[in-house]
Amino acid sequence: MAESNRLLANRILTGLAIGVVAGVATLGLGKIYPGALTFMQKVSTEVFDPFGQVFLRLLFFVVIPLVFASLATGIVQLGQLNRLGPLATRTFTLFFLNMAIGVGLGLLMMNLVHPGDYLQPEAKTRLLAEFSGAAQVQIKNQATRSAITPMAIVEMFMPKNLFGAFVGNNRATLGDVLPLILFALLVGAAGTQLPEEKRRQLQNGLELVTELMTGIVNFALRLAPYAVPAMIYSVVVKIGVDILIALGVFVLGCLVVLLLHLFGTMSLFLKFWTHRSPRQFFTDIQTVLVTAFCTSSSNATLPAALATAKDTLGVTPSTAGFVLPLGTTMNMSGTALYEGCVVLFVAQVFGVDLSLGQQLTLLLLSVLSAVAVAGIPGGSLPLIAGLLISFGIPPEGIGLILGVDRILDMTRTMTNVGCDMVTTVVVDAQMQRAEKIAA
Repeated sequence: MAESNRLLANRILTGLAIGVVAGVATLGLGKIYPGALTFMQKVSTEVFDPFGQVFLRLLFFVVIPLVFASLATGIVQLGQLNRLGPLATRTFTLFFLNMAIGVGLGLLMMNLVHPGDYLQPEAKTRLLAEFSGAAQVQIKNQATRSAITPMAIVEMFMPKNLFGAFVGNNRATLGDVLPLILFALLVGAAGTQLPEEKRRQLQNGLELVTELMTGIVNFALRLAPYAVPAMIYSVVVKIGVDILIALGVFVLGCLVVLLLHLFGTMSLFLKFWTHRSPRQFFTDIQTVLVTAFCTSSSNATLPAALATAKDTLGVTPSTAGFVLPLGTTMNMSGTALYEGCVVLFVAQVFGVDLSLGQQLTLLLLSVLSAVAVAGIPGGSLPLIAGLLISFGIPPEGIGLILGVDRILDMTRTMTNVGCDMVTTVVVDAQMQRAEKIAA
């Protein structure tokens, strides 16, 4: 699986490079022969864009069922909520804390750097026009929305017509995902109260839906090596090189903040909660980090992480056996950080201004959606599309980051796994301290 993931990543990156080079070459040719550029822009509109839309629509197909099934499964599999003891309480608290801090750092970086603003006004105008007015409609709707009030929040998450909200009003738009997220959490919480046999039946059913939707995402990813160059070529020949500059700044900013969270925030966790040396700790787990970086898979790294936690770090086997497998599916700090950055980047590109209140909501939703991400390349793409919909941003904008998504995947997987390891030693230290006090 890891080998096939690397092969897919290499093919997508190769396709991205081909699309960029071909697009820049076409722009250069257009300086000499304007008619050639006009012709290729028309070819892009008539051929490349529809092909790219096939890829995007496959992802959009699974947004609603995947968000619901993934989130509900994540709650149901916990078992009886009232049986979660000190170990689980500490673990989940640290999961949420480090994911929230990660998203906060990402949003701070995006607000300081503003990579989406590297597009010139005329380039943004062309990009808006490229989406046939859909973006302008979304921006207009965003501007007319009422201020964030308690009643507005109730309406946002709890509409009177739940199914009407997330199904949408017509076939050209995706429905509202926020009520669906709350409904999934409620179904999951109610599911934990069922008798054990029925709870397992519910969990198996939800996992089956998740696997089916993940299969459709895999179908879409088979098209990615061809769809990515088609879409990036189309954007470059129509918008110009500005989009490449904006993407470059976005990628660099994400890489910096991912590494800052892993080696900065996690060093503070280690220093204040375990009294371990951060330098020695990261030296001890370097094999785990390299494995995560090379495989782009938290699941593939789990055996090495468990062995390192027990044998090298001296973590209690029961703690390592609980925290690390759970962290592999739930503690997605790098993924949550990345999702927040993508939403804000696409919003900046389309000129959608997210207020402080909306960005705080984005922080919470990024954490929740990261927990529901499937453990496959591109697994976060449908959930990012759902977040874009939630904030009135054209979900088609996700096409802008498809190529660079694979560049950042290895780093955010390494961040996910590194944060799992830190959480494990912090929880272990707290449990040992509590036992000493009790004794």
